[in-house]
Amino acid sequence: MARLLRAATWGLFPWRGYCSRGTKGFVEALKAVVGTPYVSTAAAVRAQHGQDESVHRCQPPDAVVWPQNVDQVSQVAALCYSQGVPIIPFGTGTGIEGGVCAVQGGVCINLTHMDRILELNAKDFSVVVEPGVTRKTLNAYLRDSGLWFPVDPGADASLCGMAATGASGTNAVRYGTMKDNVLNLEVVLPDGRLLHTAGRGFWPEVPHHVVGGSSWALRGHWCPLPALVSLTWPALSLVPEFLDDVMMDACNRHGKLNCSVAPTLFLEFHGSGQALAEQVQQAEEIALHNGASHFSWAKEAEARSQLWAARHNAWYAMLALRPGSKGYSTDVCVPISRLPEIVVQTKEDLKASGLTGAIVGHVGDGNFHCILLVDPDDAEELRRVKAFAEQLGRRALALHGTCTGEHGIGLGKRQLLQEEVGAVGIETMRQLKATLDPRGLMNPGKVL
Repeated sequence: MARLLRAATWGLFPWRGYCSRGTKGFVEALKAVVGTPYVSTAAAVRAQHGQDESVHRCQPPDAVVWPQNVDQVSQVAALCYSQGVPIIPFGTGTGIEGGVCAVQGGVCINLTHMDRILELNAKDFSVVVEPGVTRKTLNAYLRDSGLWFPVDPGADASLCGMAATGASGTNAVRYGTMKDNVLNLEVVLPDGRLLHTAGRGFWPEVPHHVVGGSSWALRGHWCPLPALVSLTWPALSLVPEFLDDVMMDACNRHGKLNCSVAPTLFLEFHGSGQALAEQVQQAEEIALHNGASHFSWAKEAEARSQLWAARHNAWYAMLALRPGSKGYSTDVCVPISRLPEIVVQTKEDLKASGLTGAIVGHVGDGNFHCILLVDPDDAEELRRVKAFAEQLGRRALALHGTCTGEHGIGLGKRQLLQEEVGAVGIETMRQLKATLDPRGLMNPGKVL
């Protein structure tokens, strides 16, 4: 028994040989920074923080801490840096490329307790938030101000996670992605120092741009398409979202809807009442001219919310088609002129693979996702899923696109990243990372 306990102790913190305090001493040092209730080395807690929604499997962190403010984050980072301990940030765990996996062990910094909205500047169309705030929480807070934070990746992700992956989403065509909406960041560097990316005086924490106006009206629209080739649209003031027939069937079952089981384009129009009427008319004419079976629309907030809920729950709707399975989602982005081509090819590849999968995407910017169901214990099925994802990534690259639209590289797309940017690109990225993270402690084992 004594030998087993000793082995278990040495199994914790694989970098223990570099830690002069020893395992127990290091954990006590973490507790001294954030408080005893906010540090855990329990196996169940560590396992929870070592996985996201992806199928990637790797070891959990050695400890989890919940800092309450940026000063504590800085102190934890400095402590880890002094002892050569890896650091892995954690938001809500909704990522799907293994970004939170602790490849080399280390300390997971869970940011969910840093969830305050610090300052709203309605006249400047900006808001200052802590990194653990989620997009739904922010928009609930903004509701009475007439403002709105538009980036919507589907999941109720934390703003820090959305910034880390450069999240896109249903509104990206009209309002941009995270990189277009983040004005400034207060960054904790690996050694604990603080960096303000746009100066310290005007934007004190982690501000995000918000857009909108109390006088704007919204409408949700959708139209089933007879084929996947009618996906190019003029520059209307709209938010387009595409769901193929498999996904529509899944959403009907999961959301108790009665939509046509056909490739469908959801559209949400933004603008004044007169502008909306003109846009709806133009969109309906375009849809019918391109062979859409019908064009329907919803004006009331409840009906619109029900339709968009189907899209937001697409991930879970797919999982419900095969209980017990895991979802494997891959995303690519191509020039919009090549979008119909790659979507049609992808549908053909899905049929040929024999896999259960569906296509859903923010197609207005050439970005779409393919969600596949897989039994992670079935090595052969997992191999076919990964082969399909690699083939899709290479199709996108061949069409002068990118292997990821918004999910990030994480663990699963490192080879595709090399093919996309080449040896010089990878080496440049390594040099940049080495400048900011010379000891390689910030979420190591990912991307590069």
